[in-house]
Amino acid sequence: QVQLVESGGGMVQAGGSLRLSCTFSGRTFSSYYMGWFRQVPKKEREFVAGISRFGNFTIYADSVKGRFTISKDNAMNTLNLQMNSLKLEDTAVYVCAAKNGVGVGPYTRNYDNWGQGTQVTVSS
Repeated sequence: QVQLVESGGGMVQAGGSLRLSCTFSGRTFSSYYMGWFRQVPKKEREFVAGISRFGNFTIYADSVKGRFTISKDNAMNTLNLQMNSLKLEDTAVYVCAAKNGVGVGPYTRNYDNWGQGTQVTVSS
């Protein structure tokens, strides 16, 4: 079955950069569209970015557009999120998500496989 494991989280100063990775195993990675979500206590899970199964189409939340870049390496079964110009409000647990299918969506209901998350903390 699908397993997702995030890595790359940590602490960074505002304005800095961080690169997150999500390793995929158990199924055919190129058949799955992928997404990144983030969550903080007491708030709903927030969509960050998504990418189609072949990596040829991406979508971003307005809050990260121009700062974050999502990519998918089907040869390495890896999803990445390059985060630049980080802000205090980017602090969250970042979670990788997957769904077998075409297209890509910005809603939690668009996905049925989830990782456990990696903490990103941005300080001033």
